[in-house]
Amino acid sequence: MKYVEILDIGEVVKQSGLPASTLRYYEEKGLIQSIGRRGLRRLFEGNILQQLALISLGRQAGFSLGEISQMFVIDGKLEIDRALLMSKADEIDENIKQLVAVRDGLIHAAECKAPSHLECPSFQRLLNMARKNRVRVSKF
Repeated sequence: MKYVEILDIGEVVKQSGLPASTLRYYEEKGLIQSIGRRGLRRLFEGNILQQLALISLGRQAGFSLGEISQMFVIDGKLEIDRALLMSKADEIDENIKQLVAVRDGLIHAAECKAPSHLECPSFQRLLNMARKNRVRVSKF
């Protein structure tokens, strides 16, 4: 007979660092599933911690909860669309490029010798890109 670790919601909160309200919300959205109750406290199988770690990783990568829920199939097994992962990785690469451009612009603005930042051509380019709600990688 296989032993299955059972955790109540308090233990899951303690070990995962997530508030109980988040766990209840994830359960409501179908991301996780309790296996019963002990009094008023929800009970979860021990693999819940791994599921929560996967949800956290997905959130950090920018996946929506809907996208993450599609990765879990029956019995909490994982079925990840590799093309979706590649698409998200490309999106993250683009965000990195934009953040690098912003960082470089801030460094340039801090070091610029122009009497006013508004007189600095490089800073003006950064402002124009921000105004158009796009920041491209450019050399300052």
